[in-house]
Amino acid sequence: MTPESNPPDGGASEAAGAAKTDPNRQVRGDERRELTERVTVAYDQGRSIRDIASGIGRSYGFVHRLLAEAGVDFRTRGGARKGARK
Repeated sequence: MTPESNPPDGGASEAAGAAKTDPNRQVRGDERRELTERVTVAYDQGRSIRDIASGIGRSYGFVHRLLAEAGVDFRTRGGARKGARK
């Protein structure tokens, strides 16, 4: 494998429809709108913010900020509970 090629990630970045981005570069304009749309679609499909962030090579906070700017209704924390609460 050459240094330029990306190792397989189980399709995580393909599911988000995004390639890894340079985490030190600002994303602006049309590129930011496009990335926001792809991240929003992935989140609406049920992927976690952490999963999306690792798929595109960005931080949790960056992805959370994009989703907030897009006006996404965030899911509650944690998974489904087992059994009734006492």
